[in-house]
Amino acid sequence: MEDTEQAHRGVKIGGAMKSTDLVFVDTETTGLDARKHEIIEIALVRIRQDWTAGEKPAFAEIDSWSAKIKPENIAGADPAALRINGYTAGAWEDAISLRDALTLFSEKTAGAIMVAHNVAFDAEFIDTNLSMLGIPNKMHYHRLDTISMAYAKLHGIPEVTRFSLGELCKYFGITNISAHSAESDARADFEIFKRLLEL
Repeated sequence: MEDTEQAHRGVKIGGAMKSTDLVFVDTETTGLDARKHEIIEIALVRIRQDWTAGEKPAFAEIDSWSAKIKPENIAGADPAALRINGYTAGAWEDAISLRDALTLFSEKTAGAIMVAHNVAFDAEFIDTNLSMLGIPNKMHYHRLDTISMAYAKLHGIPEVTRFSLGELCKYFGITNISAHSAESDARADFEIFKRLLEL
Protein backbone atom coordinates (compact mmCIF):
# COMPACT_ATOMS: atom_id res chain seq x y z
CA MET A 1 0.00 0.00 0.00
CA GLU A 2 2.82 2.39 0.86
CA ASP A 3 4.48 1.74 -2.51
CA THR A 4 1.20 2.41 -4.30
CA GLU A 5 0.73 5.69 -2.45
CA GLN A 6 4.29 6.72 -3.26
CA ALA A 7 3.71 5.87 -6.91
CA HIS A 8 0.59 8.03 -6.96
CA ARG A 9 2.49 10.89 -5.36
CA GLY A 10 5.32 10.49 -7.85
CA VAL A 11 2.92 10.68 -10.80
CA LYS A 12 1.10 13.63 -9.28
CA ILE A 13 4.32 15.59 -8.77
CA GLY A 14 6.32 14.74 -11.85
CA GLY A 15 4.37 12.86 -14.50
CA ALA A 16 4.72 14.21 -18.05
CA MET A 17 1.35 15.25 -19.43
CA LYS A 18 1.60 13.27 -22.67
CA SER A 19 2.44 10.04 -20.86
CA THR A 20 -0.21 10.43 -18.15
CA ASP A 21 -3.73 9.01 -18.29
CA LEU A 22 -6.58 11.43 -18.80
CA VAL A 23 -9.77 11.09 -16.80
CA PHE A 24 -12.87 12.78 -18.19
CA VAL A 25 -15.10 13.71 -15.27
CA ASP A 26 -18.61 15.06 -14.94
CA THR A 27 -20.74 15.77 -11.91
CA GLU A 28 -24.43 16.52 -11.56
CA THR A 29 -25.27 18.66 -8.55
CA THR A 30 -28.21 20.14 -6.68
CA GLY A 31 -27.06 23.69 -7.45
CA LEU A 32 -24.08 25.88 -8.27
CA ASP A 33 -22.58 26.51 -4.81
CA ALA A 34 -20.23 23.78 -3.59
CA ARG A 35 -20.52 25.10 -0.02
CA LYS A 36 -24.22 24.30 0.25
CA HIS A 37 -25.24 22.13 -2.71
CA GLU A 38 -24.50 18.44 -3.21
CA ILE A 39 -23.09 16.09 -5.82
CA ILE A 40 -25.86 13.69 -6.79
CA GLU A 41 -24.17 11.94 -9.71
CA ILE A 42 -20.55 11.49 -10.73
CA ALA A 43 -18.89 9.74 -13.65
CA LEU A 44 -15.47 9.21 -15.14
CA VAL A 45 -13.97 7.81 -18.32
CA ARG A 46 -10.27 7.04 -17.96
CA ILE A 47 -8.21 7.23 -21.15
CA ARG A 48 -4.66 6.10 -21.91
CA GLN A 49 -2.70 8.36 -24.28
CA ASP A 50 -0.18 7.08 -26.81
CA TRP A 51 1.81 9.71 -28.69
CA THR A 52 4.46 7.37 -30.09
CA ALA A 53 3.09 7.64 -33.65
CA GLY A 54 3.89 11.36 -33.80
CA GLU A 55 1.65 14.41 -33.73
CA LYS A 56 -1.65 12.54 -33.51
CA PRO A 57 -2.26 10.54 -30.34
CA ALA A 58 -4.01 7.21 -30.05
CA PHE A 59 -6.47 6.93 -27.18
CA ALA A 60 -7.69 3.80 -25.41
CA GLU A 61 -10.44 3.65 -22.80
CA ILE A 62 -9.20 1.72 -19.79
CA ASP A 63 -11.98 2.37 -17.27
CA SER A 64 -15.39 3.95 -16.91
CA TRP A 65 -17.64 4.30 -13.90
CA SER A 66 -20.63 6.27 -12.73
CA ALA A 67 -22.75 6.44 -9.62
CA LYS A 68 -25.86 8.17 -8.42
CA ILE A 69 -25.29 9.65 -4.95
CA LYS A 70 -27.97 9.87 -2.29
CA PRO A 71 -28.54 13.53 -1.33
CA GLU A 72 -28.71 14.39 2.36
CA ASN A 73 -30.40 17.77 1.99
CA ILE A 74 -32.63 17.64 -1.06
CA ALA A 75 -34.78 20.37 0.49
CA GLY A 76 -31.87 22.76 -0.05
CA ALA A 77 -31.57 21.96 -3.74
CA ASP A 78 -32.11 24.50 -6.50
CA PRO A 79 -35.26 23.33 -8.33
CA ALA A 80 -33.76 24.45 -11.66
CA ALA A 81 -30.76 22.17 -11.12
CA LEU A 82 -33.00 19.20 -10.37
CA ARG A 83 -35.02 19.83 -13.53
CA ILE A 84 -31.84 19.88 -15.61
CA ASN A 85 -30.34 16.69 -14.22
CA GLY A 86 -33.65 14.84 -13.92
CA TYR A 87 -33.50 14.05 -10.22
CA THR A 88 -36.42 12.10 -8.77
CA ALA A 89 -36.56 10.11 -5.56
CA GLY A 90 -37.47 7.01 -7.57
CA ALA A 91 -34.59 7.31 -10.00
CA TRP A 92 -32.18 7.71 -7.08
CA GLU A 93 -33.65 4.84 -5.03
CA ASP A 94 -30.47 2.74 -5.37
CA ALA A 95 -28.05 5.65 -4.99
CA ILE A 96 -24.96 5.16 -2.82
CA SER A 97 -23.49 7.40 -0.15
CA LEU A 98 -21.21 10.29 -1.00
CA ARG A 99 -18.40 8.69 1.00
CA ASP A 100 -18.65 5.40 -0.88
CA ALA A 101 -18.78 7.19 -4.24
CA LEU A 102 -15.81 9.46 -3.58
CA THR A 103 -13.74 6.65 -2.10
CA LEU A 104 -14.13 4.76 -5.38
CA PHE A 105 -13.56 7.96 -7.36
CA SER A 106 -10.29 8.61 -5.51
CA GLU A 107 -8.98 5.16 -6.39
CA LYS A 108 -10.15 5.15 -10.00
CA THR A 109 -8.67 8.58 -10.81
CA ALA A 110 -5.30 8.07 -9.10
CA GLY A 111 -2.44 9.58 -11.08
CA ALA A 112 -4.63 10.81 -13.95
CA ILE A 113 -5.10 14.32 -15.30
CA MET A 114 -8.67 15.51 -14.75
CA VAL A 115 -10.43 16.82 -17.87
CA ALA A 116 -13.86 18.43 -17.73
CA HIS A 117 -16.01 20.99 -19.49
CA ASN A 118 -15.69 24.05 -17.23
CA VAL A 119 -13.32 22.06 -15.06
CA ALA A 120 -13.36 24.67 -12.26
CA PHE A 121 -17.00 23.82 -11.48
CA ASP A 122 -16.56 20.05 -11.18
CA ALA A 123 -13.20 20.39 -9.45
CA GLU A 124 -14.60 22.71 -6.80
CA PHE A 125 -17.36 20.26 -5.89
CA ILE A 126 -14.98 17.29 -5.93
CA ASP A 127 -12.20 19.04 -3.99
CA THR A 128 -14.63 20.43 -1.41
CA ASN A 129 -16.24 17.07 -0.74
CA LEU A 130 -13.03 15.04 -0.76
CA SER A 131 -11.60 17.44 1.81
CA MET A 132 -14.77 17.39 3.92
CA LEU A 133 -14.69 13.59 4.06
CA GLY A 134 -10.93 13.27 4.52
CA ILE A 135 -10.54 11.26 1.30
CA PRO A 136 -7.28 11.82 -0.59
CA ASN A 137 -7.29 13.44 -4.00
CA LYS A 138 -4.84 11.24 -5.91
CA MET A 139 -5.18 12.93 -9.29
CA HIS A 140 -2.29 14.58 -11.12
CA TYR A 141 -1.98 18.25 -10.21
CA HIS A 142 -2.60 19.38 -13.82
CA ARG A 143 -6.18 19.83 -15.05
CA LEU A 144 -7.52 20.44 -18.54
CA ASP A 145 -10.62 22.46 -19.40
CA THR A 146 -12.35 21.76 -22.70
CA ILE A 147 -14.35 24.99 -22.61
CA SER A 148 -11.07 26.95 -22.53
CA MET A 149 -9.65 24.76 -25.29
CA ALA A 150 -12.76 25.35 -27.40
CA TYR A 151 -12.60 29.12 -26.92
CA ALA A 152 -8.93 29.17 -27.93
CA LYS A 153 -9.56 27.07 -31.03
CA LEU A 154 -12.98 28.33 -32.18
CA HIS A 155 -13.20 31.98 -31.10
CA GLY A 156 -12.62 33.22 -34.67
CA ILE A 157 -15.52 31.26 -36.16
CA PRO A 158 -18.53 33.62 -36.43
CA GLU A 159 -21.20 30.95 -36.04
CA VAL A 160 -19.71 29.73 -32.77
CA THR A 161 -21.01 32.16 -30.16
CA ARG A 162 -21.57 29.80 -27.23
CA PHE A 163 -19.22 27.18 -25.83
CA SER A 164 -21.49 24.98 -23.73
CA LEU A 165 -21.18 21.22 -24.00
CA GLY A 166 -24.48 21.09 -25.86
CA GLU A 167 -23.52 23.76 -28.39
CA LEU A 168 -20.14 22.17 -29.07
CA CYS A 169 -21.78 18.79 -29.57
CA LYS A 170 -24.01 20.42 -32.20
CA TYR A 171 -21.05 22.12 -33.87
CA PHE A 172 -19.00 18.92 -34.10
CA GLY A 173 -21.96 16.64 -34.87
CA ILE A 174 -21.54 14.65 -31.64
CA THR A 175 -24.54 12.75 -30.29
CA ASN A 176 -24.87 13.07 -26.51
CA ILE A 177 -27.29 10.23 -25.87
CA SER A 178 -28.41 11.39 -22.43
CA ALA A 179 -27.39 15.02 -21.90
CA HIS A 180 -27.08 16.11 -18.26
CA SER A 181 -26.43 12.61 -17.05
CA ALA A 182 -22.88 12.37 -15.78
CA GLU A 183 -21.49 9.47 -17.84
CA SER A 184 -23.05 10.63 -21.11
CA ASP A 185 -21.66 14.15 -20.59
CA ALA A 186 -18.20 12.80 -19.71
CA ARG A 187 -18.17 10.72 -22.90
CA ALA A 188 -19.38 13.66 -24.99
CA ASP A 189 -16.60 15.78 -23.51
CA PHE A 190 -14.02 13.18 -24.54
CA GLU A 191 -15.36 13.35 -28.11
CA ILE A 192 -15.13 17.16 -28.06
CA PHE A 193 -11.57 16.93 -26.72
CA LYS A 194 -10.54 14.69 -29.62
CA ARG A 195 -12.11 17.03 -32.19
CA LEU A 196 -10.34 20.03 -30.66
CA LEU A 197 -6.95 18.30 -30.82
CA GLU A 198 -7.49 17.71 -34.54
CA LEU A 199 -7.91 21.44 -35.29
